[in-house]
Amino acid sequence: MSWNELAILYGLVLVGCLVGGVYIGAAMGIAGIVGVGLVFGTAQWQSLGDIVWNTSTNFSLVAIPMFILMGEIVLQGGIAARFYTGLAPLFRRVPGGLAQTNIAGCAVFSAVCGSSVATAMTVGSIALKEMRRRGYKDGLTLGTLAAGGGLGILIPPSIPMIVYASMTHESVIDLFMAGIIPGLLLASLFSVYVGVRASLDRSLVPAQETELGGAAGGGSLVRDALPVVLLVGGIILGMYAGMVTPTEASAFGVLLTILIAAYYGSLTFAALQAALTNTIISSAVIMFITICAQILQYGIVVTGFGKEVSAYLVSINLSPFVFFCILLVIYTILGMVMDGLSMMLVTVPLIYAPMIAMGFNGVWLGILIVLMIELGAITPPVGLNLFAIQSISPQTKLATIARSSLPYCFIIVAFAFLTYAFPAIVTWLPGTLR
Repeated sequence: MSWNELAILYGLVLVGCLVGGVYIGAAMGIAGIVGVGLVFGTAQWQSLGDIVWNTSTNFSLVAIPMFILMGEIVLQGGIAARFYTGLAPLFRRVPGGLAQTNIAGCAVFSAVCGSSVATAMTVGSIALKEMRRRGYKDGLTLGTLAAGGGLGILIPPSIPMIVYASMTHESVIDLFMAGIIPGLLLASLFSVYVGVRASLDRSLVPAQETELGGAAGGGSLVRDALPVVLLVGGIILGMYAGMVTPTEASAFGVLLTILIAAYYGSLTFAALQAALTNTIISSAVIMFITICAQILQYGIVVTGFGKEVSAYLVSINLSPFVFFCILLVIYTILGMVMDGLSMMLVTVPLIYAPMIAMGFNGVWLGILIVLMIELGAITPPVGLNLFAIQSISPQTKLATIARSSLPYCFIIVAFAFLTYAFPAIVTWLPGTLR
């Protein structure tokens, strides 16, 4: 079969499955099996067992459930609430006040959690009620929570980065290091936007900032915020100093998180049980999607589809900038209709080789894709962060949350162009540390 026929085949199977209500992970697996079956018959199906085994026993992917467990212990053990209240006094006199705390809180908490949805829900559940009580308007608050949660997959450790590294054989540590400067810069751009908007429209924020009250209580920077910062710093330094691999760092992080929760006296048996249960569920979903995506990738490789598509894309002689712009449009559209991890798993086998052939850096490409996943998380109709915020504020319309998040979409797109113009934003730190 020609690559055109295979493209039609894969497209019809994927679209048909999704329209029929088949889960996206299963749809990818079915498309791979059908493609291999039509080209080679059932002879190649025996390799599917090897794919399942090799993927599920991949040492790098073991880090995923451990990082999820670390984030769950932070949430269930009350560490996240303490961290937020400890961080709030730093931004009392900054334009935007607690809205700035949302951005900073998401940026740091994301480094513990590694998930944009979990970050948005965790910080949102703590901040939303308190900000409404103090007079912050939803037009400012909701956007900071939805968009700030997106920082959860850019600042290491990041689950999408681990999956991307397993697909492309790029260095997980290089990807983690490459995400630090873009993550901090993007968080800074979000904060600048919040400060400017709060200064121009004073009705969005209370006339006078006060101490956190009610259930939130007051916080101490050293007692409540510093342990989390040290946890993140210790994990990152341990990896790049060569003391631990990313997988070992994830296990070490779980141990440190348990010790912090025990120090606060908040690690109850019920909290630990809830953390373990949520970790099992989330890890099973991610691994199922990853295994099915590997089956689809196998089908793309053995049928020659990926190689022919790559050769075609290179042969049409598009300039790197035009190809980059087309890629942004494709990812923006895909982000509106599927979750970020599935979007990455479907596209990376097709675009990685052409992008490398055009001279793009593989680590830079990984960070770009993570940026596009962030964008997809706050664009309707399938923006998961929008639904995460709505789940903690059911009376708020999804359109209201999306409208509040729209300016951050433009900031992310503009930042993507900035990384294209100055790729050293991504590549300088891992290159220097190496």
